[in-house]
Amino acid sequence: MTSVRLHSILDNDFYKFTMQHAVIKLFPKAKVRYAFINRGKHQFPTHFADLLRKAVDQMIYLKLTVTEKKFLADNCPYLDPTYLDFLQGYQYDPTEVSIEQEGSDLKVVIEGYWYRTILWEVPLMALISELFYTSQNLIRVDDEEVKRITKEKIQNYNDLGVVILEFGTRRRHSYKVQKLVNETLDTFGANSFLGTSNVHLAMLQNRKPSGTHAHEWFMYHASEYGFKVANAVSLENWTKVYQGDLGIALTDTYTTEVFFEQFNKKFSKLFDGVRHDSSDPIEFAKKTIEHYEKMGIDPKSKIIVFSDSLNFEKVKVIADFCRGKIKMSFGIGTNLSNDVGLPAMNMVIKLTDTKPENSHWEAVVKLSDEKNKHTGTPKMIALAQQVLGIESLNESIL
Repeated sequence: MTSVRLHSILDNDFYKFTMQHAVIKLFPKAKVRYAFINRGKHQFPTHFADLLRKAVDQMIYLKLTVTEKKFLADNCPYLDPTYLDFLQGYQYDPTEVSIEQEGSDLKVVIEGYWYRTILWEVPLMALISELFYTSQNLIRVDDEEVKRITKEKIQNYNDLGVVILEFGTRRRHSYKVQKLVNETLDTFGANSFLGTSNVHLAMLQNRKPSGTHAHEWFMYHASEYGFKVANAVSLENWTKVYQGDLGIALTDTYTTEVFFEQFNKKFSKLFDGVRHDSSDPIEFAKKTIEHYEKMGIDPKSKIIVFSDSLNFEKVKVIADFCRGKIKMSFGIGTNLSNDVGLPAMNMVIKLTDTKPENSHWEAVVKLSDEKNKHTGTPKMIALAQQVLGIESLNESIL
């Protein structure tokens, strides 16, 4: 079995860095916990925790290079020079990650200051995924087949006339596969392939990395400021930091219905568009178009970034509906980075608890648009639903 490791501190999704930059500015003393959630009920082999521990401990040696720092400075001018200096001195602290295994069950918990621990989620999932395959000697298709599969997909997207982004770091089969996929997309992508959310791979392609913010941004704000104002304060703080850059708003942390109630004319005009990450995409598109029209905004001037478990068939249905009504792009993850003849993993690492400055630890909640995908304790989920006036339709998974 070959060893598994990360190749760069930038081998991570871009939105982890943009959120880290914002957290340092606004919440430097906040603490958080994250937990691994094994949605697919995968059975981990004996001593898997030891292999993961070894890979995590190696991350202490990752450092931002001068070349990487220059890439960020040249391509992401909204990241302050002080932040880039901070990142150059940043070092992963493996003691922030607790790893345990009982039988075939894996438990991973991350705890510490939010501005530090925010970078763990994506690389940890990438390591878990790659180790899951290598530790069991599960054999994927060969490199040429990976390239053939990817070439066929991007040619289909070219023919469909849509823009796609590669979002597959967290559940990739391996670093090598994701790199091969991006090289193939870059070669044959014509006008369809816009780039990747993986900052390291974006640098190798000399493309700007893609991404804005994630659910945890909104979940933290709910903890500090309350469920009722979480969306509005989250967006206000984002614009305070980025002044209109990185303008795609995530909609479904506390259901899309609640989000659009607070996505007022100011935010609707300021943000370039919204991201869809759960529920029926056509219904979401209808709601989004209706919202912009109600605000007196031409929907054709805005964009929806679709990113929920996409493949070509789903993209085609969405594109056929949206074309001529609203701009669109598609963030495709596992279907690109882990289509190698083996079952793809179904897992997440989610924010579970927060401790704002001068406060106490408190469980956090995500109320998905999708059935049975709420995260949080039953007590906190019920409280959030009561405060937001949402019917109790789903069950918690944590």
